[in-house]
Amino acid sequence: MGIIPFLNNMLTIAKTAPGITTLILVTGLSTLSLNMFIPSLSKIAETFNADYGLTSVSIAGYLGMTAILQIIIGPLSDRFGRRPVLLAGLLIFIAASLGCLLAKDIWTFLAFRMLQASVICGSALSPAIVRDMVPARQAASLLGYISMAMAVAPMLGPMFGGALDELFGWRASFVAFLGIGMFIFGLCWIDLGETNHHRSDTFADQFATYPELLSSKRFWGYSLCMAFSTGAFYAFLAGVPLVAKTLFAMSTGTLGIYIGSITGGFFVGSFLSGRYAKRVRLTSLMIAGRIAACAGLSAGLVIFMAGYVHELFLFGATIFVGLGNGLTMPSSNVGAMSVRPRLAGSASGLAGALTVAGGALITFVTTTILTEQNGVYVLFAMMLLCSALGLMAALAVRWLDLIDTQDRMPDGR
Repeated sequence: MGIIPFLNNMLTIAKTAPGITTLILVTGLSTLSLNMFIPSLSKIAETFNADYGLTSVSIAGYLGMTAILQIIIGPLSDRFGRRPVLLAGLLIFIAASLGCLLAKDIWTFLAFRMLQASVICGSALSPAIVRDMVPARQAASLLGYISMAMAVAPMLGPMFGGALDELFGWRASFVAFLGIGMFIFGLCWIDLGETNHHRSDTFADQFATYPELLSSKRFWGYSLCMAFSTGAFYAFLAGVPLVAKTLFAMSTGTLGIYIGSITGGFFVGSFLSGRYAKRVRLTSLMIAGRIAACAGLSAGLVIFMAGYVHELFLFGATIFVGLGNGLTMPSSNVGAMSVRPRLAGSASGLAGALTVAGGALITFVTTTILTEQNGVYVLFAMMLLCSALGLMAALAVRWLDLIDTQDRMPDGR
């Protein structure tokens, strides 16, 4: 018997839909695993006598692996249910965290780091679980509040990771991953009941739905908006450690605090999504978020080009990326799943895969072209480009909505 049917049959304590706290924590762990140890990248490179570019594969490669996994996770959850797939992913994450902790060389570390990507099941399936339970606009509102609450994880994660590094060394972050993973697994076992009550007959049937999704222009618009919006954040994570070290000589603890600050904007944007998503079009919030991100980054770039070089201007500008993402992501996520509601799990997984695949590519490009000489300007340029492309995708979805509205009018007006 495979691990998923085993978990489905044996771990059946939870009978009801999960509480919002469980969804917040399992989603937060997915984000925490990406950014908590980022302040330690330079020290990890030193420990294993590896260059910074190779060590950064722990970010770019991790994102690539999550993209692959989400293509599988979505159909698996539509076939076997959300609960067993999520529990299996958490078990793999726990084992992989132990492997990273005990690694003796960079290749072993990177191998187990790739396995840690299984935790993406949390952020991939939480939106599908919410969409299983409530209609589209209510789902966008609920996801906004979930995002607002779970934003504490990426906000505090780099700060916590930087503090652990300075006190105990970089391996302490992976001790934390191990403990947190075990706690959340226990919580999901007890509280996360199954929400998918209309499962597909076969796994092959679920993969057969991908052409239906990929042929939808709306699905592409929502997904590309998500991918480029998140891409700006990934560019920030990939480039800011080098920029902060070169330009401002920051310690890992201070850098952790500043990296966490971008999530303050995400917190505010998510709150606004939670408050207004029930009353405002999904595309209106998406467009508003993209405009906020572009405006903040443009202002920051102009200030730096004028010769005012200070960390407050850099991180102050990037807070608007967090604000914009908080406005954009819940609506674009729900929009992608609502194109074909019966395929919510597959849509969530595929959209998530496209998002993190784009993030992996953007991370790779950013770390490849970023140098100590051009760092801050390349960072601003990459983030602004991603935010502008996200705006174009949101406008494309809005345009499709307008066309459909005109087509439904009897006189064509």
